[in-house]
Amino acid sequence: MAHKIARKQHNSKICFVCGLRNSAGLQASFYETVDGALVATFTPREEHQSYPGRMHGGIASTILDETIGRAVMIGSDSAVWGVTVELKVEYKKPVPIGSLLRVVARLTEQNSRFFSGSGEILLPDGAVAATASGRYMKVPIEKIAEFEESEFEWAVVQNRDDPTHVEI
Repeated sequence: MAHKIARKQHNSKICFVCGLRNSAGLQASFYETVDGALVATFTPREEHQSYPGRMHGGIASTILDETIGRAVMIGSDSAVWGVTVELKVEYKKPVPIGSLLRVVARLTEQNSRFFSGSGEILLPDGAVAATASGRYMKVPIEKIAEFEESEFEWAVVQNRDDPTHVEI
């Protein structure tokens, strides 16, 4: 089912997941849907594999963690970030490299200090390859690390191929 995209989230320069200048990274893009989901899109490459032609399970865990952790930013311009407290991943199918994948995450609960969420990696045919649930602490970026937006090129980078709708 197609879901309308409300807005795109920020990318950075060197982050392993969203860093657009990290040649070894996933270079994922993140889109908020009007119904409150966060969808990441990326194409795993050879450097992300374990067995030939298959994405490493640690990379699957990484993209699920990042996508669920970013779900707290949906519809907000605040500088609150999610710091992982707990993450449980279940692997259901092998994840191929070289194919555009979608990762869908949603918040399941939150309070003033913590939030929980769930997510799944969807294969090109819509099958679920892995699922995760996690618990995160809400922390302002200045308490996590020294962070200067311009230095890390933290910005929404619009591309001509950004979708207006995404299949979930």
